[in-house]
Amino acid sequence: MAREISSVGVIGLGTMGAGIAEVLARSGVSVVAVEIDDDGVHRGRGHLEHSTERAVSGGKLDADGRSALLGRIRYTTSLAELSDVDLVIEAIPENLEAKSDVFAQLDKITGPDTIFVSNTSSLSITEIGVHTARPGKVVGMHFFNPAPILKLVEVVRTVVTEPDVVTDVVAFAERLGKTPVVIGDRAGFIANALLFGYLNHAVRMYEQRYATREDLDAAMRFGCGYPMGPLALLDLIGLDTAYEILDTMYHQSRNRLHAPAPLLKQMITAGLLGRKTGRGFYTYDEPDSPTVTDAVTASTVDTATARDVRKVGVVGTGTMATGIVEVFAKRGYEVILRARSAEKAAASVARVKKSLDKAVVKGKLSEEDAAAALGRISPAVEFEELADVDLVVEAVAEDLAVKQAVFAALDDVVKPGAVLATTTSSLPVIECAAATSRPSDVVGVHFFNPAPVMKLVEVVSTIATAPDVIATVDAVCAAVGKHPVHCGDRAGFIVNALLFPYLNDAVKMLEAHYAEADDIDTAMKVGCGLPMGPFELLDVVGLDVSLAIQRTLYNEFREEGFAPAPLLEHLVTAGRLGRKTGKGFKDYPAR
Repeated sequence: MAREISSVGVIGLGTMGAGIAEVLARSGVSVVAVEIDDDGVHRGRGHLEHSTERAVSGGKLDADGRSALLGRIRYTTSLAELSDVDLVIEAIPENLEAKSDVFAQLDKITGPDTIFVSNTSSLSITEIGVHTARPGKVVGMHFFNPAPILKLVEVVRTVVTEPDVVTDVVAFAERLGKTPVVIGDRAGFIANALLFGYLNHAVRMYEQRYATREDLDAAMRFGCGYPMGPLALLDLIGLDTAYEILDTMYHQSRNRLHAPAPLLKQMITAGLLGRKTGRGFYTYDEPDSPTVTDAVTASTVDTATARDVRKVGVVGTGTMATGIVEVFAKRGYEVILRARSAEKAAASVARVKKSLDKAVVKGKLSEEDAAAALGRISPAVEFEELADVDLVVEAVAEDLAVKQAVFAALDDVVKPGAVLATTTSSLPVIECAAATSRPSDVVGVHFFNPAPVMKLVEVVSTIATAPDVIATVDAVCAAVGKHPVHCGDRAGFIVNALLFPYLNDAVKMLEAHYAEADDIDTAMKVGCGLPMGPFELLDVVGLDVSLAIQRTLYNEFREEGFAPAPLLEHLVTAGRLGRKTGKGFKDYPAR
């Protein structure tokens, strides 16, 4: 029988503590809310009143429900008033000494069966628990902010936590309407351990001036479907909080990728903590406001120098190539689709027609517009047929020798002044440029799959790319309804360089038996709002493709933390490549 938890103490009424108190009271639990002084109580009560008022105005709570909820919360400045509660949740700032002191005091006040819970996001539950006479009844219960909205709760057990305590806390979390995942005690748990390495990497990119803050954030929103970009998310979390979590993770893992980027420390010292101070990576109209006042919404590239583009060539017949052909044809460009044979060219045009027909059926395109788009596409076999195009987009296989041969052929036949673009997602653009006599005309234009749907295009300039070539690509992106982001020519560009180390870290977490694949996926989807968990995404991308990208990143940066997880290599060797083979991290039914 699970123990009955009807009264709960909450210590600390900051944003997180007040949110937890609201969750508890909303579920019918009696709450004793403790703050250090009357000012703290006043602030905490204000958080709760403001939050529940918004819930009423948003139609998520009625006035009677709000009164009942607030009536279940009793405020105090004395820990002694927690003597009769069934469970205590500590939600004070991330300081091990302060948390340990609270638990030591609770040990003398509460009954022997009272469960002690810490909401820490990064500190060791084991180290907190040893300061009590009941370490077996100490557990982590990491809520996510805002607690009334986000469903994930990481339930953190130590090596001495009693199994029935874990069972009872999981049942309690479910009663609160949360999605619990049970994990062991290590810095960052699941979500933060995976999330903050990615956020730190984004700060380093910004620090190195590899990409602007807007482009970094837009790349992850448009390229991966993330609800927020990394720098905007850091502003929401608080740069000081992020620094503490990273520092704690680094001291446990000694992984250099967890060492806080120096820029974070500089910004914290300058008081730029994010939204809560009104300024972080972005500037806000006031503290705690989500309204950015210094955002650059348009590209800073001057398209006045752009070259005229009327006719476009696309080399390749795969999914990406046909998608790009469709993008240009729908927007009024004359497109020449070059294939290795007439049969392949015809098959590619047929695939474009099938996609256009689907858009007509869904009401996204008229029959007339679909027919007009199809009429703008001309199949070709010889490179000479690309002689008078203004822009060529190469979209052949990710094989450098093959791409170089294509660029050498284009160099021989395409008119002077035409822009030569590669859609590579991982190979050096400069290697393609070096195969031509006009490297200043060569640029990376990385579309995302499916090209007709995804808005993002990574515009990759080499050391030789001419400024007017970048301007031309930007103008073309605007004309076809794409969002360009700019970066230099190094492995992974923006999206893959941020995404794949995170995916690799998830594999290492699974490999270490820290958590199950389903729990890790749940933590990242429910806790961080990501559209897919890491293992779902790896299986969709293909484990062989993912391994190749991870190897490319490791070979370029020589960063130990980028070394591909052995489990990923073993699965690829075994032929478990993901959905395309029916087996990856998960098994899929045959179609």
